[in-house]
Amino acid sequence: MFLGWFENYRLRRGLPAGRKAAITFWRQEVLNEKKERERWQLEQWGEAMSWYLKWLAVCQMKGADHRSIPERMRQATDSVGMRRGLARRTRQSYGSWIARYGIFAKTAKTAMQPETASRFLGWIVEEKQCSFATQKIALNALVFFFRDICGIAEVRFDVRLKKTPKRTPTVLASDEISRLLKQLEGRYLLTAKLQYGAGLRLGELVKLRVKDIDLNRGVMTIRGGKGDKDRTSMIPESLKAELADHLVTIRQVWQNDREQGRAGVAISGGLERKFSRAGEDWNWFWLFPANSESTDPETGIIRRHHLHAKVFNEAVKRAAQRAHLNKRVTSHVLRHSFATHLLENGTDLRTIQTLLGHQDVTTTEIYTHVASGVNQLGVESPLDRIHV
Repeated sequence: MFLGWFENYRLRRGLPAGRKAAITFWRQEVLNEKKERERWQLEQWGEAMSWYLKWLAVCQMKGADHRSIPERMRQATDSVGMRRGLARRTRQSYGSWIARYGIFAKTAKTAMQPETASRFLGWIVEEKQCSFATQKIALNALVFFFRDICGIAEVRFDVRLKKTPKRTPTVLASDEISRLLKQLEGRYLLTAKLQYGAGLRLGELVKLRVKDIDLNRGVMTIRGGKGDKDRTSMIPESLKAELADHLVTIRQVWQNDREQGRAGVAISGGLERKFSRAGEDWNWFWLFPANSESTDPETGIIRRHHLHAKVFNEAVKRAAQRAHLNKRVTSHVLRHSFATHLLENGTDLRTIQTLLGHQDVTTTEIYTHVASGVNQLGVESPLDRIHV
């Protein structure tokens, strides 16, 4: 049990097997301040970890491959995906599903049989009852595995995906948005205002760069959004002065990085190869830079990353708790609220679709189910017409 726990932790974070990964896991997971451990647990887990490290040493001495089938499949996915030019998030998603498939298949020979993949997909659909979107991701991952990793040009899976009903999004009223924002401060407040004011996805928000902001025209450019598509959105008039002050603040951060000879920020692979020093330019600097440097997972270079999406999302959740909002609030709720409030104020669906970057207007239509008084034509309950 303990070693399975450790392996899942290590693989999720892409840590190589060894003493360093074991120490990191022990400090962050085993010695977790929020959970009290019994003495016998620490003793048994320590013995298990000691056995594991000795086993690794024997594998290295004999030249044996210590990796499990899921780990080998995950690493093959990442390696081939990089050669194919897949985005890091896509490689992570595919790698996760292919690793799960490896656990299901148990052996490498079984994993390379399409009928095994069909049973796995059927298990996802019928037993796990995953959403339709999740089913499609798993299917695409397996197609990538058989076509690009195994070299099988044509493969058919004997399974039918099952569509699941779309869920109604969580939306905050205007006064709830105000209460939420009052509980945020510093960079989190400005970031949340921009997400709500322009309807951005979380990944699009944190990856904004200085060059994407045009304060004179009141327009921002979202590059490489969902489906790797670019689009533009509005900059709220009320944020222009704040953003101008913010640019002055982060320019000082950029200037300090340059004076200390730090590596430039990461840019997309093709451009970084063509313009090797572009990451040091002010125009390419993150709009919401991280407070400190970290190791780039793609290159291993220590550089300044953008504000971590999870860090911002957790800040929004904490603010929602302090604001006593009785709804499940994440940062994505700000995007839902943006679309819903535009619809309630009379903005047409086609415009909202363009601002949100939806490929199909039917995706945007879901907000008609949560908007109140759409285009001032809301339905009045018959109860409101009588006096009790």
